[in-house]
Amino acid sequence: MSSASVLTPRLQPEETLMFQEAASASSVIAQQFEANAPLVAAAVERLKAFAPRSIVTCARGSSDHAATYAKYLFETRLGLVTSSAAPSITSIYFAKQQLEGTLYIAISQSGKSPDLLASVEQAKAGGALTLALVNVEDSPLAQMADIVIPLRAGSEKSVAATKSYLATLGAIMHLVSEWGNDEELKAALKNLPQSLAQAWEKDWQSVVDGLKDARNLFVIGRGIGFGAAQEAALKLKETCGLHAEAFSAAEVKHGPMAIVGEGFPVLLFAQQDKTLAGMDSLVEDFRARNAKVFVASESISGSLPVVAGAHPAIAPMLAVQSFYRMANALSIARGYNPDEPPHLRKVTETM
Repeated sequence: MSSASVLTPRLQPEETLMFQEAASASSVIAQQFEANAPLVAAAVERLKAFAPRSIVTCARGSSDHAATYAKYLFETRLGLVTSSAAPSITSIYFAKQQLEGTLYIAISQSGKSPDLLASVEQAKAGGALTLALVNVEDSPLAQMADIVIPLRAGSEKSVAATKSYLATLGAIMHLVSEWGNDEELKAALKNLPQSLAQAWEKDWQSVVDGLKDARNLFVIGRGIGFGAAQEAALKLKETCGLHAEAFSAAEVKHGPMAIVGEGFPVLLFAQQDKTLAGMDSLVEDFRARNAKVFVASESISGSLPVVAGAHPAIAPMLAVQSFYRMANALSIARGYNPDEPPHLRKVTETM
């Protein structure tokens, strides 16, 4: 562990930038919804005129986990097949793509990573309509894309992205609710800022205690909650020095389950939809192996506290918000500084 990453005993969890930035997510998203309303309406008008046959997302890191969430929302609510682009196809292999009739969505905090920009440029040349979800509004990505939806998360100084990730999910849900004229999603969206504030107050101290000395763990999600598992696994790596791997609740049984035994820690994210029965069954399988199980669920027995009655589409956002507060505390408990992970920078520019 780098000496620069070790915290002084006097620093408390609420003093970190990660804590302060994550705590602001509810107000960030409330302001985003209001400011973006006319932009989203204009974007939807253009999208309906373009009538894409499919969607491709392009992103790295936390933004790519937001793209996972977007995939499930686009496919379940709009019926549009959505896939994730490999930026190296363009930036390294220089392969041309045939993307006529495709909506190409680039997601980025900084909007200046060379591989992302190369991918968007090639997508436009290939006939795609490009849309950027980006936090820095005057970035090269924002200038290049046909449609821009700002994240409006403001400056984020902690290396670990928190409010910008949740702002991305909020912007995706805003777009889908208007594009599909989905009254159910619109109602959930209206309650999202308040629900995020409630999620921030949930006590997950048992996870801090249970993972303080852990070396490995699985993080499990399913369906629209899989992106939350990916995001949590990344944050545990970068802020806590903890080797965490994300799996779908379906995929974990195809091999990875073999290493789960007594005391092996598992963190699961569940939502109240058609994936719940399978998740409940998986929890029982883990418990039968005497694994150390932590599950964020409204209805599975022995669960961590969550916001009750949340729409399944926003439940993963709320779980991540509660997770961020826990991860910040766990980082400190393990002797790390969540704002300055070893060997990492805030903006990573890849080719």
